[in-house]
Parts: sequence; C-alpha cells; structure tokens
Amino acid sequence: MSAIEESVEVKVPVRTAYDQWTQFKSFPRIMNPVQRVDQVGPAMTRWKVRVGLFRKEYMAEIVEQQPDSLIAWRSAERNPWQWGEVSFRPAGPDRTVIKVNMHVEPRGLIGRLPDPANTVRRAVREGLDDFKEFIEGLGDASGAWRGSIHNGRVTPSEPNPPRSRVPKWPVG
Repeated sequence: MSAIEESVEVKVPVRTAYDQWTQFKSFPRIMNPVQRVDQVGPAMTRWKVRVGLFRKEYMAEIVEQQPDSLIAWRSAERNPWQWGEVSFRPAGPDRTVIKVNMHVEPRGLIGRLPDPANTVRRAVREGLDDFKEFIEGLGDASGAWRGSIHNGRVTPSEPNPPRSRVPKWPVG
C-alpha cells in the first residue's frame, strides 16, 4: 500500500474550486489521465483512467462530502485497492489550496511496474496541474453539486441561490 499526497494552489475562491471539482463529467476535458467519468448515482461514479500506457476502469463510492471542504472516496470493490480524499482550504480571499491524499495498492499490470506508486503520483500531479490551468482560465465553475454525503448516505443539498452577476463598474 502506498500513500500519495499532492497539492496545488489555484487563484480562485474555495467555492469556485470546490464547485468545479464536483463536476466529475468534466474531468476528461480537464485532466489528461481521466478518460471518462459516469455519475452512476449521487455517491457512486464509474471511472476510466489512463496512467502511462495502462488503462483502468473502476467504480468509486463517495463516502464523505462536505461542500467547500472535502470529498472522500474509495474504490467500490470488496477489497478496496484505493481510497483517498481531496480537501479545499482558503489560502487568501481568492486563492485555494487543493490537497489530494490517496492510498493505493496497484493491481494488475500497473502493479508490476518497478515503482507503481510513483507512476500514480505523477498522474495525480498532472491532474492537479491540469485542473489549475482550467479553473484559473475559466474563472468560475461551470456547475456545482452542493449536497453532502456522510457514511455513504446523501443528505439534502443546501439551497444554491444564483450567483450575483452585478457589473463591477457603475451602470447608467
């Protein structure tokens, strides 16, 4: 079992970074290692990823999710081969530190590489760098899911009032 920890600071507020991260279906357009994500249910996703020359498909269950703070997951197999969390912390008024902590037990062909954890670590680093470039270029989230999940159970979403689109200059 290997522990992987990577982080990135992005130049957007926590809410913007978190809201975009909840848009799993956009990951293939944002993160090069991710080829496809299907949202099977509020707490279940199907992933297809490419790490180097290797491709892996798996189901992941979101076990904890707290808006603007944390998303924790585990592979949905009887013997999970990976689990982790991504956290969002303010680094200033319009800056966020996104931190990924993962535990992986590489299986199959990737597990036969000389240093499979390093290969996964590079893929996580690349994904975070891709996300940073995307969200800073966009400047706002393309969508959001504001619900919470505790112990794998979904709780009602908080009301999500529309964001104000007030011009930054006087009108008139």
